[in-house]
Amino acid sequence: MGVQESVQKPLDRLAEALSAEMGAVNVLIRDRMSSEHAPRIPEVTAHLIEAGGKRLRPMLTLAAARIMGYGGPFHIHLAATVEFIHTATLLHDDVVDESRQRRGRPTANLLWDNKSSVLVGDYLFARSFQLMVEPGNLRTLEILSNAAATIAEGEVLQLTAAQDLRTDEGIYLKVVRGKTAALFSAATEVGGVIAGATPDQVRALFDYGDALGIAFQIVDDLLDYGGATETIGKNVGDDFRERKLTLPVIKAVARATPEERAFWSRTIEKGDQRDGDLDHALSLLARHGAMEAARADALSWSAKAKASLARLPAHPIRDMLADMADFVVSRVA
Repeated sequence: MGVQESVQKPLDRLAEALSAEMGAVNVLIRDRMSSEHAPRIPEVTAHLIEAGGKRLRPMLTLAAARIMGYGGPFHIHLAATVEFIHTATLLHDDVVDESRQRRGRPTANLLWDNKSSVLVGDYLFARSFQLMVEPGNLRTLEILSNAAATIAEGEVLQLTAAQDLRTDEGIYLKVVRGKTAALFSAATEVGGVIAGATPDQVRALFDYGDALGIAFQIVDDLLDYGGATETIGKNVGDDFRERKLTLPVIKAVARATPEERAFWSRTIEKGDQRDGDLDHALSLLARHGAMEAARADALSWSAKAKASLARLPAHPIRDMLADMADFVVSRVA
């Protein structure tokens, strides 16, 4: 996802501070993404790698381990595992959502086909489980395997909730915690566990990742209705066209008149979308202050992420994670 240079610096600083370890992660990823017998696998995975992306999630694992003073090699394996899980879910999500663009490039399912995307995603999930057992730490294995299950559960919940006007903010939060925040929190948590952090420190790292992931997803939902295509890496209004009840729409539906609710029912629940409907949806979001209310929620979660860091040892990387929480919401500030 592209970002303006003025708000890119916190992520760049973290990447620079972790450059040696991320280099080792990238080598491991390329090695384990290869396949001797199925050339389609490296073709699809190379397309994803070349699309860019800052690899924030594996950096969170490395950052957590560094803050807690870890000196071993296995945070590299755990960070690579996190990226494998993330990449696998991207392949599957694009098939489920029938997406045509990711990070400003055609999706794998568009360039190849749905079968290739699903099966390569399955391959990456299998590779992630191979990687996560190598540190020989039962707790990190439990955290990451639970995260993989939670992500799948969140995606299935979204299938039933995303087009149901009865979906409220509580259900939305369950979906977001599943499909997005679960991997953020697992990434930070395993970094602390492998480093031997105390239970309170591990919980603080979990809380940071959880809140950061929720803020990240709310911002993504906001940008879908108010960002530029080159900034968000997908087409503006994709969530509306895909009939997803994201937070701004949920807030607007909660305040809707009967006539407005009929509009949302037609476009989201029934999928009967016509010319001008996206513009009308945007006008309803503005009428009820839904975008501003969702933005306030994102800022609140960002503040919670920063507050959790106070329970961790003072460290330059900790300060960078605080800046990261600000960076995530700066796209809609």
